[in-house]
Amino acid sequence: MKLLSYICIVLFGAACSSEKDDYVSIAENKKLEFTVPANFPEPSYNVSLNPPTEKGFELGKKLFYDGRLSSDGVISCGFCHIQDFAFTHHTHIVSHGVDGALGTRNAQPLHNLAFMKEFTWDGVVTHLDLQPIIPITAEVEMNESFSSIIKKLKDQPEYVKLFSEAFQNKKIDSENMLKALSQFMIMMISADTKYDKIERNEGSVFTDNEAAGFELFKAKCASCHSGTLFTDQSFRNNGLPVDPQYNDAGRNRITGLDEDMHKFKVPSLRNIELTFPYMHDGRLKTLMDVLNHYSDGMVDSETLDPIFKNQNDILGIPMTDIEKEQIIAFLKTLTDDDFLNDDRFSEF
Repeated sequence: MKLLSYICIVLFGAACSSEKDDYVSIAENKKLEFTVPANFPEPSYNVSLNPPTEKGFELGKKLFYDGRLSSDGVISCGFCHIQDFAFTHHTHIVSHGVDGALGTRNAQPLHNLAFMKEFTWDGVVTHLDLQPIIPITAEVEMNESFSSIIKKLKDQPEYVKLFSEAFQNKKIDSENMLKALSQFMIMMISADTKYDKIERNEGSVFTDNEAAGFELFKAKCASCHSGTLFTDQSFRNNGLPVDPQYNDAGRNRITGLDEDMHKFKVPSLRNIELTFPYMHDGRLKTLMDVLNHYSDGMVDSETLDPIFKNQNDILGIPMTDIEKEQIIAFLKTLTDDDFLNDDRFSEF
């Protein structure tokens, strides 16, 4: 992959092998506890190679909300990823960048990233440390170069202090900058929903509607939105009509394989109540719109996932209106108010 080769060679050089000793925190920089929830799988991110620390987290948070990472000094990571909306953006169907530029895809929520194997809708990035490179350098998003960002950061005494406290080598460089962003993002764990409390036997119980919705969800949705993360992390064509405005090839853009045409990553359903609009291009406004698509709105194609075709070649997932309401009732148990109101991740 040309893009990933560029990332490794230009930004990291030999550091792509990740030497653990380079990131040993200095004595006064306390390590933060990264705890895997009891009902979660093991993380995909190797935390031991970049253990979160108080100063590293503080630096990552400051960078996340700093417009200096963009060419216009305004667009920050937090501009499209707002905590109140589970780090998505409600008013923008697709991402908005510098000078009002429009992207082509809906901003994805940011939570439980340490447990994900691939990032972005098409999976072009396979390591969290590399993910911010995409929006930072994209012309329609932050439209900035790392050399320019580093120069700006070196001119700020606060950043000189933070980098020196966060990393043993004290360097303000792209590698440390991306490591700090990861330290902030891997701590963004959403695992205190009503569903989690029930799964961990912590005293909560479903209402009748939620319980019925959970059974329907397991029968009709969990093949793709599986496990505690509510995604199998696969790439699938879910029968959306091709939007002529974008004609987004999806996973095919990365692999070049015909069988990956119009396939996108199965998103996690955690906090789904708040992460509208839905789908890779934000075309669906409500959860009912989503379920209506799956029951009656699918379009056939050569790469449509076989799971959506029954024995009579009828497309979609059969659901009554009542069943849809029950499924939505269950999906709302995946909202994590503690995460949404956690001051650790807030801008102010």
